Amino acid sequence: MPHFDPALLLSGDYRDWLTSGLLLSLQLTAITLLCAVPLAAGVALLRLAPLRTLNWLGAAFVEVIRNVPLLAHMLFWYFGAPELLPQTWKEGLYAGNVEAVAAVLALTLYTAAYMAEDIRSGVRAIARQQSEAGRALGFGFLATMRLFILPQALRITVPPLISQTLNLWKNTSIATVIGVAELMYQAQRVETSSFRSVEAFAFATACYLSLSLAIGAVGILYQRRYPVRTL
Repeated sequence: MPHFDPALLLSGDYRDWLTSGLLLSLQLTAITLLCAVPLAAGVALLRLAPLRTLNWLGAAFVEVIRNVPLLAHMLFWYFGAPELLPQTWKEGLYAGNVEAVAAVLALTLYTAAYMAEDIRSGVRAIARQQSEAGRALGFGFLATMRLFILPQALRITVPPLISQTLNLWKNTSIATVIGVAELMYQAQRVETSSFRSVEAFAFATACYLSLSLAIGAVGILYQRRYPVRTL
């Protein structure tokens, strides 16, 4: 029986594969986060808008996205959605890194649906009198939200958003099912090439655990530095 040999992962191609996978997982997390937060804020505003039609659109987005497994989202955006595009667009998409594009789309929509509810809860924690004061000063709904409510709500919402970031980091591992060469994909590649399952997946586990603990620590430090207070 082969003995456990972590040094194996530091040699040649194995090190390069695992490093590139870790970097791609970090890139997926960062890009998705940059896209998901503004989308989540927009969806939260739809759910809080004075028009019932907009409320319905926001609620439909949240319920449809959250009640479908992330794996199904991944498979749809990779296999299904490109087939709905014109032939020239589809060829251009497949000529590029369609796997990464599909993964970012699925992760962005999925993460934004959860973040939207966190942001909406943060907005509702702000005293109604502040919205009324903004209206009394002549500001419309969007201006009141942008200038008065959202800056306060986002401060309240940071801890749950950090928690969603932690979930996002772990969810990037699901992108392996559509061939995105992220950390889990590369760990499986190392295992297939070297038959050293313990070393390959121990490395992946250590990476996920380390960054998860770091993200959790950021959340704890933020809560200690800025205790949540309803306004």
